Amino acid sequence: MFTLIGRRLVQLVPTLFLVSVLIFSLQHLLPGDPALVMAGEEATPEVVEQIRKRYNLDKPLPVQYVHWIGGVLQGDLGESMRLRLPVGQLILQKLPVTLQLAFMAMAIALLIGIPAGVISAVKRGTATDHAVNVFALAGISTPNFWLGIMLILLFAVKLGWLPASGYVSPFVDVQRSLATTILPAIVLGTAIAGVIMRHMRSAMLQALDSDYVRTARAKGLHERTVVWKHAVRNAITPVITLGALEFGTLLSGAVLTEQIFSIPGFGKLIVDAVFNRDYAVVQGVVLITAATYILMNLLADLGYILANPRLRT
Repeated sequence: MFTLIGRRLVQLVPTLFLVSVLIFSLQHLLPGDPALVMAGEEATPEVVEQIRKRYNLDKPLPVQYVHWIGGVLQGDLGESMRLRLPVGQLILQKLPVTLQLAFMAMAIALLIGIPAGVISAVKRGTATDHAVNVFALAGISTPNFWLGIMLILLFAVKLGWLPASGYVSPFVDVQRSLATTILPAIVLGTAIAGVIMRHMRSAMLQALDSDYVRTARAKGLHERTVVWKHAVRNAITPVITLGALEFGTLLSGAVLTEQIFSIPGFGKLIVDAVFNRDYAVVQGVVLITAATYILMNLLADLGYILANPRLRT
C-alpha cells in the first residue's frame, strides 16, 4: 500500500507541472487586457502601465510563468488583481463552503444511489426495477438550474420551510447552515445518485450471476446475507472510482447551482475571476482543482484495496 501511495505521489509532480503549463498558457489566450479591466476604461496609460509592471504583465510569457510557478512552489499562489488579496486566502475562504456542499451532496447521492442500484438489480425485470431506472434517468436528465428553481419555489416560496438563497457557516449556526445548503445539496446529489445507481445496478447484475454468489446460495445462506455481504462488497469497487471522480467535480465548484442559491463557493469565485480577467485567481483555483482530482484518484485506489482483499497482495 505504501509503495502505491509513493508511486502515485511521484506521478503527481509531472502531472501538476503539465496542468500548470496548460492553465497558464490557455488563460493568456482569453481576449482582453486584465490591466485595462482593473484600471478602468478612463484610466491613463501611465496607470495601466504601472499595473502591468506590478503584476509582471509587461514581461514575456515564459518569464511570467517562471515567476508564477516559483511562487507556487513557495506556497504563494499570487494576488488577486481585483480584490487585492492573496489567492491562497481567497481559496481558504471558499474551500470550507464548497467542502460542506460537496460532502452533503455526496452523502445524499450515496444514500440514494447505492441502495437503489442494489434493489434494482435484485428486483430486475419487475415494476420496482423499472421505477428505479426511471428515477435514475430523471435525476441524470433534469438540468440543475431547473430543479434548483423548482425546489426554491416549493420549499422557500410556497411552503416557507427553507431559505431561498444565501449561506451561513456551520461555525455560526449549525441549523441555519444546514437549512441554507440542503436544497443545493439535493440538486447536486440527485444527479450524481442517478449515475451511481446505474453503475451499481450494472455491477450488481454481474455479481449476482457470478460463481461465488451461486456457491453462497448453495450453502443455504440467507438471501440478504448473499446480497449485502457477498455481492455488494464486490460490486462496490467501480462505484468507488465514480464517487471519487464525482466528489472531485463537486469540489471544483458547481457553477450554476452556486449561482442560483447564492452560495459563495469555488464556482462563484472562478466565474467572477474569469469575467474580471483575474489571472492569478483562475490559475490558483484550477491548479487546486487538478490536485484534488489526482488525490481523489489516489483515494479511489486505496478504496479498492480496502474493499477487495485480493488486491492487497
